Order: sequence, then C-alpha cells, then structure tokens
Amino acid sequence: MLENLEPKKVFHYFEEITKIPHGSGNTKAISDYCVAFAKEHGLAYWQDESNNVIIVKEASKGREKDAGVILQGHLDMVAVKAEGCEKDLENDGLDVKIDRDEIYAEGTSLGGDDGIAVAYALAILDSEEISHSRLEVILTVDEETGMCGANVIDLSMIKGKYLLNLDSEEEGILLTSCAGGLRGDIKLPIIYEQNSGVFYQISIKGLKGGHSGAEIHKERANAIKLGGRLLHTLQKICNFSIINISGGEKDNAIANYFTVDLLIEEEDTKELEVILEQMQKDWKQEYAVSDKDICIVIENKGIQTSSVFHPSVQQKMIFLLMNMPNGIQNWSMDINGLVETSLNVGILRTQKDYLELVTSIRSSVKSRKYALSEQLRYLAEFLGGEYTTFGDYPEWAYKRDSELREKMIAIYEKMFGKKPEIQAIHAGLECGLLLEKCPDLDAVSFGPNMKDIHTPKERLSISSTERVWNYLLEVLNQI
Repeated sequence: MLENLEPKKVFHYFEEITKIPHGSGNTKAISDYCVAFAKEHGLAYWQDESNNVIIVKEASKGREKDAGVILQGHLDMVAVKAEGCEKDLENDGLDVKIDRDEIYAEGTSLGGDDGIAVAYALAILDSEEISHSRLEVILTVDEETGMCGANVIDLSMIKGKYLLNLDSEEEGILLTSCAGGLRGDIKLPIIYEQNSGVFYQISIKGLKGGHSGAEIHKERANAIKLGGRLLHTLQKICNFSIINISGGEKDNAIANYFTVDLLIEEEDTKELEVILEQMQKDWKQEYAVSDKDICIVIENKGIQTSSVFHPSVQQKMIFLLMNMPNGIQNWSMDINGLVETSLNVGILRTQKDYLELVTSIRSSVKSRKYALSEQLRYLAEFLGGEYTTFGDYPEWAYKRDSELREKMIAIYEKMFGKKPEIQAIHAGLECGLLLEKCPDLDAVSFGPNMKDIHTPKERLSISSTERVWNYLLEVLNQI
C-alpha cells in the first residue's frame, strides 16, 4: 500500500511494522523483527529480557571522531479499535490505507506513535549513503503503559552525546522538557446478591477520547466520569441494581465510552428513559464544541434475575466515580498555556471480586504528582479499597545551555526559512528516564504531524513525514 510513497525506505519499514501486532505488552515479535534486521545488516545489537533493543552502527568514513548520536523511540503502540471492528489486535496486523496526504488504519489506531520513529531509525541504519557519526538506536517497550522498558533498560554501553527522541507529533516544534507521571490503580472489593427487575444496558458513546497528555487541555468529555454522573442522577429517583460496569481502554487515553448493565423496578422504567433523554440534551450542550456526537444509548432486554452489586458496594462505587479527580488540576505558572498537573481516569472494569479503576497522573512538579497520587490512595482506602502505583517516571527538566537545541534551531531555520517553536509538553516522554541513567546527554524531541493518536481516528501526514526525514538527515550530517 505504501510502496510508492517517499521516502521509500521509511514507508517500507513503517508498513512492515504495521503487519506485526505490537500493542503494549505484546512486543516480543516486533523486538525480534528489529534483532533480525540488525543480524541481516551485520550490526551490533543488544536485546534484554523485557524486549528492549539497542542497535549500533559505526560512524561514516571520516566522522569517527564526531560525537555520537542516539536515535530513540518506542516499539509499542496504543492498540485500540473502533466499535464494531472485529480485528484481533493481539494477533492481527493493521489494514493500512491512504487518504490524500494521510495514512490511517481501517478500524483501528495506526501506531504512528511511535512506529514512525522505528521506521526512521531502520531506514537510516539500512543506508550506506547517509552521513552520520556513531549511531546508537534505542528502541524501548511498553512506553504507553508507564515507560516500563525505559525504566529497566541498561544503558551502560551507550557512548553517544546527543539524544534525538523521535516521539513527538507536531512538525516544526522542538520539545525540550516534559512532565513526569505514574499509573495509579484502585481496586474496590465487590460482594454480590441476587435481584430481579427489568434489564437495561445503558451506554455513553460518540466521544472523541484522545491522548491524556497531549489533549487533556481540550476539555474533552471523559465517559467514565460522565457514567458516575449518570448513576448518581438515577439513584436519586430510581431503584436499581448494577450487574456490570465498564469504560475506557487505556490509562493514558481519555475514556470514550461507558457501559452499565442494571436491573430496575418496572414502575421506574419510564422515568429512567425520560431522565436519560434529558441528560443527553444537557451533555450535548455542555460538550457542543469538544464532543458534539455524544449520545446515550438505551437497550431494554426484558425482565431478568441476576447477581448484582450489594447496595453498599454500589453506593461506594458511585461515590468514587463522582468524587475522584479527573482532568486538569494545575496550570503552569511559568509557561503560559502549559498544563502542569493532571489526572485521567482511563479504565473502569468489573473483575470477578473487585471493581478496577486505572488512572494516569502527570505533572512537571514532582511533589504535586505524588500529592495527587496520595489523594487517590486516601479516597480508595477510605472506601475499603486498595491503591497501587506503577511505572513512575521522572519529569524531563529544561536544559538552559543545550548545544544540540541551538544547532537544531539553526539547521531548521536555514532549511525552512523560519525558526522552530521551542516547547515543553504535558505528555510524558522517555527522555527523563534516559537522562537519569545518562545525565550528560543533550536531548531534543521532534517528529512529523500526527493527529488523534491513541484512537481509531489516528492519522499520519505523508508530506510531513518526508520533511521531517530530510530535517533529520541534515541534523545527522551537521552534528
């Protein structure tokens, strides 16, 4: 599908990557693919137990004394699919399509984040014509679920001075710092009882979702939090019992759906449908800009008897959904328009013995990251639940005297006739963890235009991919 696109090698490797299932936690195959590439091209490599891969290519002739460069990206993608898509993302490749200047995957996310970094790196390693100093390519796993690969990777063999992180989604912007973060999981015990009533399945759909770091400031609706509002409103006027509840797919993706199965007394059914119709009208007004297609779908499945949450559990759950923080918590006082601290309620699941809520916490201020985490812990434990954290990663602090940044600004200005924007972002990047291991590195992050990452609407710009490729080659030529 992509064989006629330029740059040919970049899109060749990108399409090869899309054929390999590589959602977070499912990276063995793509890791082995990169190892096979290194063997085929006679390059030194390391592959650890976590499936992280490092590939080394020595400097071009005459550049042996130049400072080494690290190209870095991650192997995993946020593998999500649209409603009704039957693809098995654990075992199936993606169906890549072209729409004018954009590449997308039919029915699923594309994995441009961060497959394009892998494609860039392999295309450079595959060339004998590109001028470069010693190259060290670092490809990590499970970045999307807490930067687990970067957290454990051994970088003791790394010799490079400059780190080019290729995990950004907006051309013309050089990122020079980012927030730190962690994943916080709440487990609330469930006990059941038997009950009978009219079985309703109620779903909140039509939300845009999106990246919980890059798009949290857009005030998009979180379906899980709206589900809490819905249940809180219903319990004031209806008697119902919950059978099952779920929402969202990834801790770092804004939850774009919510579903609850419940039993309700027959005399309350008309009132329920009237209330839900009014809530949909209210939400369409509230989210007219950010989520204009929001809707509540109701399905009456008739009278049934089923196991349901005990009333005490149900009350605690609704309280938790209504009162846990979500969205922007603090704006930066140093950088205008930058989110400093946020929380995203990304996953809600009914397991056999407990209700599970998975959140993503981000902050460029370490103390506020931990304060928000402790707020969740206090709330969970107060309700008789458990709270655990995973994938804690540090912020990437701005470097005032970055030689790399200044060189890349000058190269960009000469190539494109304007200066790039220098930004800090709220989304997490692996630079902070890598700089903890190699504190003398000079780092910049950049990449081509992508939109709606972490969703089935994800798109990668073809022309931007080529422009950033040419820029990357010139950066390698000059540093």
